[in-house]
Amino acid sequence: MEYRLLGRSGLKVSALTVGTMTFGGKGNFAKVGAVGPAEAARLVDLCIDAGVNLIDTADVYSEGLSEEIVGDLMQERKGKGVLLATKVRFPMGGGPNDRGLSRHHIIAGCEASLRRLKAETIDLYQVHQWDGLTPVEEFMEALDSLVRAGKVRYVGCSNFSGWHLMKALAAASAEHRQRFVSQQIHYTLEAREAEYELVPISLDQGLGILVWSPLAGGLLSGKHRRNAAAPEGTRQLAGWTEPPIRDENRLWTIVDALVEIADAHGVSGAQVALAWLLGRPGVTSVVIGGRTEAQFADNLKAADLQLAADERKRLDEVSAPPLLYPYWHQLQTAKDRLGPADLGLFGLTP
Repeated sequence: MEYRLLGRSGLKVSALTVGTMTFGGKGNFAKVGAVGPAEAARLVDLCIDAGVNLIDTADVYSEGLSEEIVGDLMQERKGKGVLLATKVRFPMGGGPNDRGLSRHHIIAGCEASLRRLKAETIDLYQVHQWDGLTPVEEFMEALDSLVRAGKVRYVGCSNFSGWHLMKALAAASAEHRQRFVSQQIHYTLEAREAEYELVPISLDQGLGILVWSPLAGGLLSGKHRRNAAAPEGTRQLAGWTEPPIRDENRLWTIVDALVEIADAHGVSGAQVALAWLLGRPGVTSVVIGGRTEAQFADNLKAADLQLAADERKRLDEVSAPPLLYPYWHQLQTAKDRLGPADLGLFGLTP
C-alpha cells in the first residue's frame, strides 16, 4: 500500500480509504447497504491487513449508527495506527439548529461524534457541505477552536464549489486559523467536473483530494453494461440517485473502454476505474466502500494495478469533459502563460 501526504500536512494516509456509508443501513442509507457490526469488523480487518490506515464516516450516515459501529470496532483495534475521519453539516435532529455549519452545530456535532466513535480525538474533521447561511469566518473559527482544544487534529471540507473553497481558505489565512488540509469530492471517469476548479485549487493551494463514490455508485464496476438490466442488489434498483447521469450513451462508451482494458489485465472494471483515479494529479486517497467482503477485496487490488500510458490516454480521451468558458478561451489565447495547476484540464504537461 502506498502512503501519501495529506495536502500540506505531515500526515500520511493510505492511497485507499475505508468508506463506511454502507455501515448500519438505517433510514435513507438502507438504499446503499446495511452492513452490520460483525460484517463491518471483517471488512475493516481486511482493509487494515492490506495496509489501509484511514476510515471515513459521517454523523449523518445511518443517523449516527455508522459512527457507532466504527467506534465499537476500533476499541479492539487500538494501536494499529488507524486514523478516523468524520463529517458534520447535515440534519441530526428536528430542531432549527440541528444542521448547518453554525458554531453551535459544529461544536455539538463534534462532541456527539466523539461519543459515538468512543474517541478522544478525530484525526480529520470535515464539513460535509457548504452552508450559505453561516458566515465563513464563523465556521472556520469553530473548526480552529476544536483543533486548539485537542478534539480534532486536521480539518477538511467536502462538496464545496471553487469559490466556496477559496473563500474559506482566505478567511482562515486572514485570521491565522487552521486551513483545510483536504477536500473530499465526487470525481470519476464518468464525472470529471472537479477538474474545472476543484482539482486546480487543490494543486495550487496544497490540499489533498479524497474521492467519494469513485465507481459512480457502482456504474463503473464493470457489472453494469449497455442494453442490460441493472444487476440485482445494486443501489440503482433501490432508488439511489447519486450520481446523476446526463448522457447515458457517454457512460456506456466509457464502460466499454473500461471493460476492454480490464479484460486485457484480467481484472475487474472497478480496479481499472480506481487505478485511473489514483494516477490523477492531486488525488491523495480514494474512498472504497461496498456491502460485501468480495467487493472490498476486489477494490483493494487496485492499489497494485499499473495502467500503461496508452491505456490512460484512451480513458482520458473517452471521458474528456467539454471545455466550458473561460477554459476554451484560455486554451485558445493564453496557452503560453498557463500555470502548472491549469495544465491538467487541457491535457497538457509542464
